[in-house]
Amino acid sequence: MLPDVHRTVDAAWKLESAKIVASLTRMVRDVGLAEELAQDALVAALEQWPVSGVPDNPGAWLTTTAKRRALDHLRRSQRLERKQEQLAHELGQRQDRQQGPEARPDDEPDDVLRLVFLSCHPVLPTEARAALTLRLLGGLTAEEIARAFLVTETVITQRVAGAKRTLAEERVPFELPDGDHLAERLSSVLEVIYLIFNEGYSATSGDDLMRPGLCLEALRLGRLLAELAPREPEVHGLVALMEIQASRAAARTGPSGEPVPLHEQNRGRWDQLLIRRGFTAMLRARGCLVDGESGGAPGPYMLQAAIAVCHAQARSAQDTDWAQIASLYEALARVLPTPIVRLNRAVAVGMAHGPDAGLALIDTLLTDPVLRDYHLLPSVRGDLLTRLGRDDEARVEFRRAASLARNAAERAFLERRADELGAAAPQGPLLGRAADEFLGRDDLDAATSRSYGQTLRRLRRTLGDQQPLSSLTADQVARVFTTAWGGAAAATWNRHRSAVRSFGAWASLDDLTAGLDRRTGTGSAARPLDPAQLDAVWSLPDLPLREETLWRLLHESAAGVTAVLALNVEDLDLDDRRARAQSGSGAGSDIDPGSGAGSGSGEGSRSRSPTRSRDTWVSWRSGTARLLPRLLAGRTRGPVFLSDRRPGPARTPEASDLCPDTGRRRLSYERAEYLFKQATRPLDPARDGYTLRRLKPAPRDR
Repeated sequence: MLPDVHRTVDAAWKLESAKIVASLTRMVRDVGLAEELAQDALVAALEQWPVSGVPDNPGAWLTTTAKRRALDHLRRSQRLERKQEQLAHELGQRQDRQQGPEARPDDEPDDVLRLVFLSCHPVLPTEARAALTLRLLGGLTAEEIARAFLVTETVITQRVAGAKRTLAEERVPFELPDGDHLAERLSSVLEVIYLIFNEGYSATSGDDLMRPGLCLEALRLGRLLAELAPREPEVHGLVALMEIQASRAAARTGPSGEPVPLHEQNRGRWDQLLIRRGFTAMLRARGCLVDGESGGAPGPYMLQAAIAVCHAQARSAQDTDWAQIASLYEALARVLPTPIVRLNRAVAVGMAHGPDAGLALIDTLLTDPVLRDYHLLPSVRGDLLTRLGRDDEARVEFRRAASLARNAAERAFLERRADELGAAAPQGPLLGRAADEFLGRDDLDAATSRSYGQTLRRLRRTLGDQQPLSSLTADQVARVFTTAWGGAAAATWNRHRSAVRSFGAWASLDDLTAGLDRRTGTGSAARPLDPAQLDAVWSLPDLPLREETLWRLLHESAAGVTAVLALNVEDLDLDDRRARAQSGSGAGSDIDPGSGAGSGSGEGSRSRSPTRSRDTWVSWRSGTARLLPRLLAGRTRGPVFLSDRRPGPARTPEASDLCPDTGRRRLSYERAEYLFKQATRPLDPARDGYTLRRLKPAPRDR
């Protein structure tokens, strides 16, 4: 019974959350607060429905409960009287409009549409607008939004939190724009509506290929927007595109939920009503284009809709006018020259002019950083290689695409494509297995293994675990480096280069770094953060206790990052506010532990030997003293700073790097640096994020 109730709550929330948040935003005029109140209603449902039973109308129950909490909040804030006056004033204005010459039967626009325009307000950066709208209206998690934008989950979390904070600080009104403001914000609204549709049409994660509810919501929003802006050709173009794509929904999956490629779909299952609606929307878009002021040049959504029309007009896959589609993609690439558009153009060219032509275009995208973990790139490449009869290469590409796919249905489909090509002929060791054996050697300590592992994970992710070692070339490695670390600092570049050299020497391969010159660093010290920058760091919202403690300790002690991360609980003297730094930990330096892992000519050696033979002390002030006891939480042994997870059985660290109480390992330099950069990226004008070394105060401030 209980699991059924939870499923009902989840289903009701996905259907109603956007409407609830929108309705609450109109009441409290704060989108962040509105989302919190809506979440309170969700928690109430999870607590009460298992006992009282599921109400007849779950959505209405959630909405009513959320609104009651909103009224309670207004009463507590002593703002109810003013809010009632404001609502009464707005009601009077609405009645005046309804009695005017341009009155409409329903002059109250959809609250959800208001929420879209609020999320896309110009006060927010473009990326934040899209992320916030997907979060509030699509109900997507930060991970799913990150997949749509091809960025990290942390970036999306920061964008959403920052966007809600900005809307509240700027007191952005919950209303629909008009006149020039409407045109100004329209393109961003179109973008996020289409992203919502795409998440429903081809889910980025989970077990199912599609999330139909999101498609329907995006269509509803698009149709409402077309009513609001009836003279905008791109609005009708987007509606046409979504209608025609949605018409294929029933034919896109097989009996077991597996994806069915477009050329294999049963076109008799395509929804002809949606196709006709799409054609009608396209005619409206063309009419607006002729009557408008854009000079007759179609925008990106109209061009994509024209491509969809070409597919819908073909009675069979063989009748598809691929030459016309390739021409449309060429025009689209001029208007919207994104890597995804260029990838789709390569598919069309491959169909119109042969797989060799498509493959040539695909190979120009292999070094594009945006596509480096995009599963459709190796998937398309595998398809073209199959058509050329290069089955062994295609099998590797399909396996790599499957490893990158986050959606279970897509992953199974790609694995099946690889299996259909038959078993690979014996080709000797494969990259994935060889990398595991290399990292599992007894003569590698934990720090060196971590450093090498970072490099080899990127190599495996880009080239695929099924890549035969015998076919691994310096050109392939150079392409990986250009894509992944082209803009990296000299120390980072050289560290990864040394790791590849070590691996190649161990595997008896030719020099895999032949095309990679060693970089020379500037040798300049990291510039300490100034007081204003430090204040911004300490004021970051929702700082995890571990990160705040580490950052405070680094700043107050002026010790090296390596020394602080090497501290053990038993080394601490909390009363005297100091700790004994272990020999060789480099307490006075900030050497990246990975930089010494084979960074010279002695590839394959253990990490650097101790640089000091005597102990030193790390001391701190009140800020760290306040945080440390909370961080330790009664622990008496093991590393002070622990990672978030326990290590897997295949990656057991040394006993000195394990906490005997929790089983978690010592926090690595690389992870600590990554988290600091991600957290401080919004504070850095260059948007790169600060490094931990910049927490060390200037000599005069110590």
